[in-house]
Amino acid sequence: MTSTVASTAADPSRRRWFALAIVMTAAFMDLVDVTIVNVALPTIQHDEGASTGQIQWITAGYALAFAALLITGGRLGDIFGRKRLFLLGVAGFTLASALCGFAANPEMLVASRILQGGMAALMVPQVLSIVHATFPAHERGKVFGLFGAIVGMGAVTGPLLGALLTEWNIGGLEWRPIFLINLPVGIAALILGSRVISESKAPKALKLDLVGVVLVTLAMLALVYPLTQGRENGWPLWGYVMMAASVVIVGVLVAYERAKTRRDGSPLIELSLFRVKSFAAGIAVQTVFGLVMGIFFLTWTLYMQLGLGWSALRAGLTGVPFSIAVSLAAGISVQKLVPRFGRKVLQAGALLMAVGVLIYVYESGHYGLGIASWQMALPLVVMGLGMGLIVAPLTDAVLSEVPREHAGSASGLINTVMQMGNALGLSLVSVVFFNVVEDKLAAGVGNLAFVDGFRSALVWVAGILVGIFVLMFALPRASGGAGASGGSGEVVSGDVEGGAVESEREPERELV
Repeated sequence: MTSTVASTAADPSRRRWFALAIVMTAAFMDLVDVTIVNVALPTIQHDEGASTGQIQWITAGYALAFAALLITGGRLGDIFGRKRLFLLGVAGFTLASALCGFAANPEMLVASRILQGGMAALMVPQVLSIVHATFPAHERGKVFGLFGAIVGMGAVTGPLLGALLTEWNIGGLEWRPIFLINLPVGIAALILGSRVISESKAPKALKLDLVGVVLVTLAMLALVYPLTQGRENGWPLWGYVMMAASVVIVGVLVAYERAKTRRDGSPLIELSLFRVKSFAAGIAVQTVFGLVMGIFFLTWTLYMQLGLGWSALRAGLTGVPFSIAVSLAAGISVQKLVPRFGRKVLQAGALLMAVGVLIYVYESGHYGLGIASWQMALPLVVMGLGMGLIVAPLTDAVLSEVPREHAGSASGLINTVMQMGNALGLSLVSVVFFNVVEDKLAAGVGNLAFVDGFRSALVWVAGILVGIFVLMFALPRASGGAGASGGSGEVVSGDVEGGAVESEREPERELV
């Protein structure tokens, strides 16, 4: 049963549950792929002789491509059909995974990861739009709850799966199975998805803004590239020129988006949203929070494996308390704490994360190279609890005062800036981590250089978290509001990562 339906139609057959399993599997594949790579990076660097800049690009390239094309991917689905774009994205993601797995050198791996991120931007936005078009309103709460569980499972599974696949060295392939595992999953999703997913389009889809996409990409590249490559090239003048040019490009982008709004009302970025104080502050929080995550997770992996000499499996298992703490706190924050205490919960999360980071700074310095996994459990649990208090309710808080008609554009932008912040954080690892490591290695301190580099990065992370705490004062005091969202986390839109389902005016649960 493959037919084009309006976004308000719901597939009454049992096939919708098979369709759900397929799109959820694809979403899980993307979530795992984001986290599975980090734990294998030291092995990739050792086996392929990758430079530190290339190691950063393996992760930052994916995030940058994903962010740049996320909103456009959703709009393409609205215009040409979500099933069609979903299957195209899955096919491209699977092909890119094969190219990553069989990469002959670091340059090919970086290019394949950028392609993989771009294909994810076509695939992922369709997931919730397909759910919205396939399931009636009374069933969506259950479906979105399942999606939340999948997100949590992906956060826990990715590092462990990456560690196991790397440690097992299947067929002597070392790190390559972390990408090749996507091939059978992607092929199965393509075959089954083509049969059971129903096609749908938005009756009034927004137009594409390809010029906006190009300008956003250029602005990010002009900032990220010199930060990532500058250290290896001795911080040349062209790097500073590029970073200054990124500011100019942003100015051009703003002018163009204003003109695009007047011309056809379909800008890539709805600039009027930034007049809403809580949204503007929330976008800043999302961007900077993504930056924190980019810095921490990469330096943490390098510290454990290159500095402490731990195996990928030990590093992956060490992170389990963190993942469990995030999941527990996320559930409690949404269900119990935020409805009662509002933004104070998010601010408490930022401070709790900062405390956990500072505990880690102390322990890593105190125990040095002799630190044990169990000794890391305390700071990781504290950090995880803090992160859980933030990630689950943050999107609802940012959207709570956004006008109903702009809820879709706002939620797509939130996810985009989170990925951009992550890419920026990964590029800043050169500044806050590798600079210190290089200086300490030159001083002849051996592996302690990685301990010092990690502690330096953590101090930066703690300072940024305090800044996030301050920014959160601009968020609404209470949970929910009269705009796009309510206290229960509901928004009126099908656009969560770029796609829009604008014709239906029933509340839909926003996912974070």
